[in-house]
Order: sequence, then structure tokens, then C-alpha cells
Amino acid sequence: MNEKETFRMKTKPPLVPLGTLIRRELRHGNVEKPTVNHGQAALAKKGEDYFLIKPDCQRIPGNPSTSFSVFAIFDGHNGISAAIFAKENLLNNILSAIPQGCGREEWLQALPRALVAGFVKTDIEFQQKGETSGTTVTFVVIDGWTITVASVGDSRCILDTQAGVVSLLTVDHRLEENVEERERVTASGGEVGRLNIFGGDGVKKSIFKFYVCRKEGCKSYVLAAVGPLRCWPGGLCLSRSIGDTDVGEFIVPIPHVKQVKLSNSGGRLIIASDGIWDALSSDVAAQSCRGLPAELAAKLVVKEALRSRGLKDDTTCLVVDIIPLGYPVLPPTPRKKQNLLTSLILGKKFQNSINKAPNKLSAVGVVEELFEEGSAMLAERLGKDLALNSNSGMFRCAVCQADHDDVSGTPSSHSQPWEGPMLCSKCRRKKDAMEGKRST
Repeated sequence: MNEKETFRMKTKPPLVPLGTLIRRELRHGNVEKPTVNHGQAALAKKGEDYFLIKPDCQRIPGNPSTSFSVFAIFDGHNGISAAIFAKENLLNNILSAIPQGCGREEWLQALPRALVAGFVKTDIEFQQKGETSGTTVTFVVIDGWTITVASVGDSRCILDTQAGVVSLLTVDHRLEENVEERERVTASGGEVGRLNIFGGDGVKKSIFKFYVCRKEGCKSYVLAAVGPLRCWPGGLCLSRSIGDTDVGEFIVPIPHVKQVKLSNSGGRLIIASDGIWDALSSDVAAQSCRGLPAELAAKLVVKEALRSRGLKDDTTCLVVDIIPLGYPVLPPTPRKKQNLLTSLILGKKFQNSINKAPNKLSAVGVVEELFEEGSAMLAERLGKDLALNSNSGMFRCAVCQADHDDVSGTPSSHSQPWEGPMLCSKCRRKKDAMEGKRST
């Protein structure tokens, strides 16, 4: 993620309560759901990218008025098992963490917490299989005008609105660019560094460039490490993922979650693996396909990435349009006409202003931000309430959703007195391990 996009993510507008927005909708009669159109395109280099498209989900089975859509990208590494497992199980694990029978407002409010629980549960279940592959995940839920995005890794989701504002809805978990994640990994017991020939257990021999310097008849050799920052053991350049059993529990599956609400002018999401974002900036990706149908737009984004960088990685793109009812496609973002002289004089200044623009999601009439949280501390993400199963009379684990009569879980011998949601012993051990409270 470049400096401009990092700055955008740090510029946070004030949050607006979801209940306030829904009441505002009802007061103004703006309750019609938009049309959701989508397109997909991909080019395979290693065959480790997978995606999920489910436009026909229902909060209440058999009730079309409770419909919502799900779109996700899974970028696997070290094999395909984790990506396939997450694609097949993550959605169900998320939905199982949402209380049954709640209305739309309560469902949307519960969704960010359920996403965290679902990601962690999926990671625990996959690691029990004993396989070592891992996967990034960018998971998008669209209910009416409300968009909720959860992500681990370096796949990305951007929002392009009718006002021409391009905003990141995800945070890249690359150690090279994310200082906070580097500090978290080292605080939890991991080591961060580039490949080196003096590495101990689990560190592969490094790749070095040798530079020969001749001066006054003498020859000297300078060693210079290359490649991105990685965490050790394992050598993964990401700080969050699902899977990666052989890397260490400080690589966590706890997602960054952001929830926003569009205005009734709609917008476009571009969800893509790092094969796109290593080649294109968010602005270029959005501008390359404005005004085109979603299917064609996805193909053009992939084509532009290929033209810019070549096929160096799996390259997958989903384009999702949220369109007011009755419109066939999002129109292109309006642009003011300029004569040639004005364009020459102001062109550079205008481009610089775009590059420095903050991530203003709360622009009037465009987008209102409802929720954002990226902490890797499970207790902060799941709250402190205890969920009681009215049928069994037992308490339910906030992660795996299993019923237990032990309201405190089984803490490890090194952990502090527990103040948080109910966790069973298995999920409690996972939490402690992610925070570096025991050896893995």
C-alpha cells in the first residue's frame, strides 16, 4: 500500500449509528433495495486464487425480502487447501455466529463481530487438519445499501462512488508496509526481518546480491539482502491469514472489518487479489473501467494489470455494482469540461490534488461510515457479554458456537483473569497463542 493510500486509511470520518440511518430511510421512504450486478475475470499463474459469489443469500430462508449478497476472494499460498477450505466453510461459520431471529438492524449490527468469530473458527478448524497452506481473505457482504468488508492479508476491496471518490475498504497486512503489524508480531514472539544466511531454525538460506567493488587494486564484496520483510519462523510476508499452521500463531486470522452505507446513487466495488494491486493503484483500477458493465469492467481491470506488469502472479478481479432500481448500469463519473489551455495549466495541479486526497468516506450524499475496527486482540473484537442458549441453558462459545456449562472457559496457566466473552478451552488456547501467552 503506497503512502497516499496509507494516509487515506488513517483519516477517519465520524461514525454514524446504523439505527439512525435506517430510521432516516424509513422517514424519507428510501427503502427500495438496489440492484446488485457483478462480473468476474481471472488469469492463473499458480492456480491458487479462488473466489465466492453468492448473490441470493437470505437472512430468513424462504423470505426474498431478507436477501443479501456475498462476494469473496481467497488468495492461497503454499498450496490451495486453505483457500478451498475457507471458500467452503467461512460463510456458514460467520452466519452461525449471528443470533437467530433478529431483525435487519440487529443483524447488521451483529455482523462485524460474527465476521471475527467466523474467521477465527475457520482458522481453528483448518489447522486441525494438519496442513500447512494459508490464504488471504477479502469477504464482502452487501445488504441493501450497507456494505460490510472483512479482510486478512493483502487482497483488497475499493469503493468507487458516483462522486468520483475512490476509497479503500480494507487494510493491507503486509509486514513491509504495516508498522503496527510488525510491532504486534514481534510483541507476540515472532521475529521480523529479511532473509539472511545466518538464520537459525526454520530460516531458509537467503538470497543475496553480490557487489564487487574494485578500488586501488583491491577487491571487496558487499552483501545486500533482497526481498520483502518476513516473519520467522516460516518466512511469511503477511501478518494475518487463515491457515499457515507451520508459521506461528502470531499470524492471526482476526480480520479488519469496515461497514459503510451508500447513498441511493449507488457505487462500484472492485475486489481483487494482489496480482491486481501489485500492478495498479486503486485510482487507476477504478478509472480504467468507469461507465462499463460489471462483467466487462472486471476483464478490463485484469487486462490493464497484465499490460502494466505482466502475469507474475494469479490475478483475480470481482467487480460489483450497487445500482438504484431501474438503472441498467452505473453511469460514468461526470467530469467537468475544460478547454485545451486550461487542461495544460491545471492538469498537473489537478492530478496532485487527487494523489493527496484523504479517504473521505463521509462526503455528503455519498457514503456514511458505520463501523471500523482492526485490532488483533480477540477480546476487544468480541465484547464482554456471555451468550446463553435458551434451549440448553448453557453458555455458548463466542467463536466455535458450541455450548458449555463452564462460563469462564479453561484459561491457560499463564493468562490473566478472564474478562471477555465466553470461550471454550480450545478457543481460549487459540486466543492465548495469538497474543503470545504460550509457546505453540
